[in-house]
Amino acid sequence: MDSSIRAGVAIYNAGKYHAAHDAWEEPWLGLDDGTDDERFLHGLIQFTAAVYHARTRNWSGATGLAESAGDYLAGLPSPYRGVDVDAARRALSTLATDPEAIERRRPPPLRYEGAALALSDLRFEAAAVAALVLAEEGGYDAAPVERAITLAREEIAGGERTLFTTVVMEFVTADAARSLVYRRLVDHVARRNREDADVEGLFED
Repeated sequence: MDSSIRAGVAIYNAGKYHAAHDAWEEPWLGLDDGTDDERFLHGLIQFTAAVYHARTRNWSGATGLAESAGDYLAGLPSPYRGVDVDAARRALSTLATDPEAIERRRPPPLRYEGAALALSDLRFEAAAVAALVLAEEGGYDAAPVERAITLAREEIAGGERTLFTTVVMEFVTADAARSLVYRRLVDHVARRNREDADVEGLFED
């Protein structure tokens, strides 16, 4: 869950408010209702949705979600799982009463272990979560991204941090150049798939 939390925080801080919830949704759906972890993730998901609606000038949607998110986060200690919940609650209180504040200043960052975590700060497992979220958000085929992540994990397990680890991390952090990095990623994956198929063919009758 921690990798998903970090990924979602960094995606939110990158200004991708709609996409951020996708990093948290899978672990959230696996939790029992009413547990602290479930309330925490449910609150973060609604927090990002409230910010998204305020950014798109859906004031009623923003205020309703801000109030609901505040209810989910109420009573949780701060920080919780590394996230500054108090700051999130303060931002939600502002949104609930004055959603147009989003137009006067940038939405407040989410802080993880005291820092406004950026995509470039993510370690590999959190970056892997972010890569799949950003692939979906950007309309990219997720299959080669998933394959690159698998190959990167094999590199790491073998004591390497080379080609696929690097290209996955670059896909996450590239932003304006993400489509270019994606094409390189697809090419590397296709090449590795061909190499693997060639090796397998050597041992067939």
